Order: sequence, then structure tokens, then C-alpha cells
Amino acid sequence: MKQFLDQTFPLFSKIVKDIEVNFQLTTRQKAVFGCLQAAHARDFLLAIPIEGLGQHMSPVEYRTILKYCLMIPLFPADELCHVCRKACMDRFGEHAVHCRELTGFKYRHDFVRDVLFYVFKRARLFVKKEALVNFLTDPLEGRSTLRSTDVLVYGWVV
Repeated sequence: MKQFLDQTFPLFSKIVKDIEVNFQLTTRQKAVFGCLQAAHARDFLLAIPIEGLGQHMSPVEYRTILKYCLMIPLFPADELCHVCRKACMDRFGEHAVHCRELTGFKYRHDFVRDVLFYVFKRARLFVKKEALVNFLTDPLEGRSTLRSTDVLVYGWVV
């Protein structure tokens, strides 16, 4: 088998080099693919479910996460959020991640955000909660992509 692979690999690489590949990815797709390539991005797939530690997922949660990672739309079309009835749910369900009316992990996330904000403030660093930043702007889209940060620390140098 190894000999077969050694013989076919050069042929395969030659074919791949000869094929012109032109993918047109959106900014969102580039961001998701970039995140998925990060170290430990898919470690949740290897975690052993332990109910007592809250380290478990229902089948619905698991399918939803996989659909999100594979960029498969979760909803057929944009519709009004069933929880807050204020915002429009996008096809990929990103509004559900930050809907203010949802409890559970959102509360824990905000608690961590508030603690970090308090620690930075006490350390006399200039910090702002929910600051709007525009570092993911794509000039080809022709629109502003202001996004809210959880905690923005000004003048942070690593």
C-alpha cells in the first residue's frame, strides 16, 4: 500500500498544480474557515461527555454546532427572533448567540465580561464595554462592518 501511495502522490500533486482553482469566499466564510484552522478549534469533538461537570451536548446542540462550522444555513430564510421579537434571525443563527433575552450561557458570558471589565478598570487601564470597532471592513462590500467588542482595552501592548 505504501508503495502505491508513493507512486500516486507525485501524479496527484502534478494534477493539482495543473488545475486552476478560483474560490470566491465571502468575508464571513473566510473568518469561519480561519477560526476552524486555529489550534484546538475542534477539541469539543474529542471531549468526553461528563454530565456532572456540565460537559455534555444534546443531539440538537451538536448538529447545530456542526451546521454552523460547515456554514450550512440553520433557518430557511430570515425571520423575526422568537425570543426577543425585535431582531431578525439570520440564516446562520448568529443572532441567537447574542440575543439579550436568552438566558444560560449568555448570562455566564456577560458575567465573565463584567468581571474582566472590573479587573481592568481597577488596574487603571482605559477600557470600554461593548465598544464598536471596524477592523473587519471589506471595501468590496461597500458597507460598514462595525462590530461590538465585549471588552476593548485601549493601548494594550503585548
